[in-house]
Amino acid sequence: MKETRVLITGGSRGIGAACVRAFAGRGCRVAFVYHTAHEAAKAVALETGAKAICADLRDPAEAARAVSEAEAFLGGVDVLCNNAGISQIKLFTDLTDDDWKTMLAANLDSAFYVTRAAVKGMIARHAGRVINIGSMWGKVGASCEVHYSAAKAGLRGMTMALAKELGPSGITVNCLEPGVIATEMNAALDENIKAELAAATPLCRLGTPEEVAAAVVFLASPEAGFITGQCIGIDGGFAIGS
Repeated sequence: MKETRVLITGGSRGIGAACVRAFAGRGCRVAFVYHTAHEAAKAVALETGAKAICADLRDPAEAARAVSEAEAFLGGVDVLCNNAGISQIKLFTDLTDDDWKTMLAANLDSAFYVTRAAVKGMIARHAGRVINIGSMWGKVGASCEVHYSAAKAGLRGMTMALAKELGPSGITVNCLEPGVIATEMNAALDENIKAELAAATPLCRLGTPEEVAAAVVFLASPEAGFITGQCIGIDGGFAIGS
């Protein structure tokens, strides 16, 4: 995979930062997009040699600019990992219009805007990989996370439809659906809740960002060239049977 050109969104922390490190460690050229975590992004860039690009991917013009900057730095994008997103725990009846719009914009619209810009070059080269980071909640649904679950379910549909459309152009499109991962996003959860979630997971623990990143690297590899349109759980077995 050396010299593979990779663009990762939400790359300053958590799963995204683990992906930046994993690809950079394999000799790939990497660019990543972040929004507000300036110090974290600077640290990841210094550590890995990746290019950090600040952009609000909820804005289609900003998303197009970010892809353009990444292509200029990398010379093109071979692998796109749509990881950027946010979460929120809130009763459905308490959700505001802004809560709903913000969640879908950050988790679904951003992936659409970035992918639309990035696949143009892939289609021209007749090769590429698109890897979306969804969530097991997009498959099974989460109480008090209706808007988050809906956004991640949208990524599932986008993945499968796009795989059919881009397959003839030599591009694979897949979605990884992590379970409860030990990231900054989940750090705010009550320890008792995290213990309950671990107990509900057949492997009896939370996952790590590095385990998700390893799956992303595999889907980007030549060995995964005949895998497309798949939604793959990285959830320790949590969603078995669903």
